[in-house]
Amino acid sequence: MTPHRMPAAEVSVSVHLVRRLLDEQHPDLAGRPVEVLANGWDNLVCRLGEEFLVRLPRRAMAASLVAHEQRWLPELADRLPLPVPAPVRFGRPTAQYPWPWSVVPFFPGRTAARSEPDDPESAAAVLGFFLQALHVPASSAAPVNRARGIPLAERAKGVLTGLAHVDPGDRATALQIWETAAAAPVWDGPPVWLHGDLHPANILVDCGRISAVIDFGDITSGDPATDLSVAWMLFTAEQRATFRRAYGHADDATWARARGWALALSLVFLSHSADNPLMRGIGERTFHAVLE
Repeated sequence: MTPHRMPAAEVSVSVHLVRRLLDEQHPDLAGRPVEVLANGWDNLVCRLGEEFLVRLPRRAMAASLVAHEQRWLPELADRLPLPVPAPVRFGRPTAQYPWPWSVVPFFPGRTAARSEPDDPESAAAVLGFFLQALHVPASSAAPVNRARGIPLAERAKGVLTGLAHVDPGDRATALQIWETAAAAPVWDGPPVWLHGDLHPANILVDCGRISAVIDFGDITSGDPATDLSVAWMLFTAEQRATFRRAYGHADDATWARARGWALALSLVFLSHSADNPLMRGIGERTFHAVLE
């Protein structure tokens, strides 16, 4: 398929802007070194000294995601078994910059997309336990996400469009897997808290072990199968079984939908990665794992 490039920034974000905002709003942090760590789809992320990161939205859509993190992560963080980047400082809009922004903890390590765990079997259990702790009934005020946590069948248009561009030798198998997943019984439990964008680039590995889960901008509620799709992004079939046991309550219908979500998300990664080989690699690995 033909990948698309990531969206252009809607405002100019830079180290200079970060320093100016810190000087105005958090002067006690302003003297620390600032360097760009990542300039992604949604945010400019800068290292701030040894302890912190600054996350600055580069698009209006991402600004609402930062607000969701600011509202909900402090409430969720204490009951999760892995560190998450609950903001430690809040930034407000100014005449020079129109959106909220955050200072969050810096966690050491590399993403699982760049540095896989030394013991994937143990990592599968760790991630399963993490999602078991996260997936509890959500507040009725939880953010709404029109693309995540929803009934899987609502992703059909994007999936069928994506499948039209994959290798014809894989298409029939992928279509059969999709139809089986989409036909599985829908989630009939209460909407649970979801990370919403759980993939290997949002999981940190330090000293060979999963050490943190980051980037909760898509936090929402709904069907847990959305997050469980990460099992096909990181693990082999045997390791997925370990992940499922650790999670503890994924019935066959939920597991089937999770596989369907993995297929749907792999096609998203493949179609939006023209300038992001890391995400394309995640998409390719996930797509082939789903077809196994």
